[in-house]
Amino acid sequence: MELWIPITIAAAAFQTLRFMAQKHLKATALSTGGATLVRFLYSAPLVAFGVILYAQGSGQALPQPGPGFWPYALIGGLAQILATMCVVAIFDHRNFAVGITFKKTEVMLTAIVGFLVLGDTVSVGGAAAIALGFLGVLWLSDPPRATGPYLSRIMNRAVALGLLSGVFFAISAVGYRGAVLAMAGGDTTLNAGATLATVTATQSVALGGWLLWREPGQVGAVLHSWRVGLPTGILSMLGSFCWFTAFSLQNAAYVFALGQIELIFSIFASVLIFGERIARREYAGMAILTASIVVLVALG
Repeated sequence: MELWIPITIAAAAFQTLRFMAQKHLKATALSTGGATLVRFLYSAPLVAFGVILYAQGSGQALPQPGPGFWPYALIGGLAQILATMCVVAIFDHRNFAVGITFKKTEVMLTAIVGFLVLGDTVSVGGAAAIALGFLGVLWLSDPPRATGPYLSRIMNRAVALGLLSGVFFAISAVGYRGAVLAMAGGDTTLNAGATLATVTATQSVALGGWLLWREPGQVGAVLHSWRVGLPTGILSMLGSFCWFTAFSLQNAAYVFALGQIELIFSIFASVLIFGERIARREYAGMAILTASIVVLVALG
């Protein structure tokens, strides 16, 4: 088994747990922006400390950003902030599992963005699997018990947020892959960790400053919610490190394709933890999307 496979599965598991914590914070204490800041603010110092320890333990100097690093890193970081805010906002409109499934449009969109920006390619069969996934998204977009013309049913706020999250996560994934590949001087683990440390620190400052300006009191509320915020930061650090490492080893589209195992984790969380009901139509949409993912991984 290639190394990127277990690393990606671990990333999906950590990410599911982190989104569960953010859903709880959004429902009980914080705004969308505040719940998004939690993942960056509490993970940034942990990531930096971990990178320094690893560099010292492995006898390596800290890697240096190469040409193109900063554009890739900053664009990826901004896109991830926007993507995370979209996912957290979806939870106000649809259940946890469906919200995570909408996010998974990132697989299709990452393949497109990766080709345009980095020249990463997928096979003809992979393109067909991506098209099948788009049909699954259309099916899932139709809310349970909705009435009226089909187009009016699927053109709703949850769908818009879901597709936007997919676009932004696709941009962030390709940006991060480009940033890690542009980092010079360390092994794969150190380069991925150093990129992650740089990005999370930048995200914490940028989003924290925005909230101080636009939502006074939210940064204080984030600090007050440290009992949930700290575990969220740890989960974010572990998940992000696994994603970054996987991106350095494999085409981002294939990494996200395997990461669709998060759908299975999210169904268990939605039903067993949050006590939400998933309609048959929603299960069907998730099944179609999952089938496209399985085919994409098999062809990859």
